[in-house]
Amino acid sequence: MRKYVPAAEVNENITWQDIAPGGEVPEGGTSDLFNTGDWRTMVPTFIEEKCKQCLLCFPVCPDSSIPVVDGKRLDFDYKHCKGCGVCYKVCPFGAITFGKEEK
Repeated sequence: MRKYVPAAEVNENITWQDIAPGGEVPEGGTSDLFNTGDWRTMVPTFIEEKCKQCLLCFPVCPDSSIPVVDGKRLDFDYKHCKGCGVCYKVCPFGAITFGKEEK
C-alpha cells in the first residue's frame, strides 16, 4: 500500500507509476458489517398473531430486514431496517404497525 502524501508535500518530479491508484475496491461491501438501523426514525412492529404468512412483505423490503426461515416470516431485523414503511403498506392483514420510533 502506498503512503498518502499531503498536497503541500507533493514532489513535482513524481511519475505516474508512483501515484497511488484510485477507485480500487479491496473487497466487496456488505451491510451485514454495519448497523444501518440506527438511521431509522419510524419503526415497523410485527404482530405475529395477525400474520397469515402470505409473505407479501418479504420481497418488497429494500433492506432484506424481514427474515424468512422454513417458509415462515420472523420478526424484523432491526439492526438493518431503516423504517421505510413499505412492508406496512403491503400487509393486507394489519400484522405490521408503523409509527415513530422512541429512542
